[in-house]
Amino acid sequence: MNKSISDYELLKRFINGEQSCFEQIIHRHKNKVFAYISLYIRDQALAEDIFQDTFLKVIQSVKSGKYQDNGKFISWVMRIAHNLIIDHFRRIRQMNTISNDEYESDLFNSKKLAESTVEDDIIKRQIQKDVRKMISHLPDDQREVVILRHYAGLSFKEIAEITDVSINTALGRMRYALINMRKIMEEKKISLTLN
Repeated sequence: MNKSISDYELLKRFINGEQSCFEQIIHRHKNKVFAYISLYIRDQALAEDIFQDTFLKVIQSVKSGKYQDNGKFISWVMRIAHNLIIDHFRRIRQMNTISNDEYESDLFNSKKLAESTVEDDIIKRQIQKDVRKMISHLPDDQREVVILRHYAGLSFKEIAEITDVSINTALGRMRYALINMRKIMEEKKISLTLN
């Protein structure tokens, strides 16, 4: 895969009949998009469905001329994924089949840590659990910024675009989230160190 070819160039080639170009786009962005979806959706099969639906919507939008290149392709894709996730939770809530606990755990579904000693692994898992617990106590808007920044690895510019707020608002939410997490650490006497 040639990384020097822009997403937009690959999209143009796809529209002109080069099917493999869209596969290159998916391959280029699949880890970031799937990681983002997995933060919210714990069920692997459902996360894969939403991932596929995301790229189906991308194909439909591109083919119908709804996507205009502005150098923000991945932000646009993440916005589509974000909207599909929101739609999923709206449907679930309408059916009254989701508990708060299930929703909270879906938000913080993380992969196993890199290999280390058993003791380090236990401590790291406890730290992750403590961090997830602290994040779960944050207001929704602050929690979302923390997840997008630290779990999905997005820039504040991308976060602002996905959540439809200014960069300053996204930065402010992160600032308040960190202040609130420090307060929670002090109140609950949580230490986030391996020592």
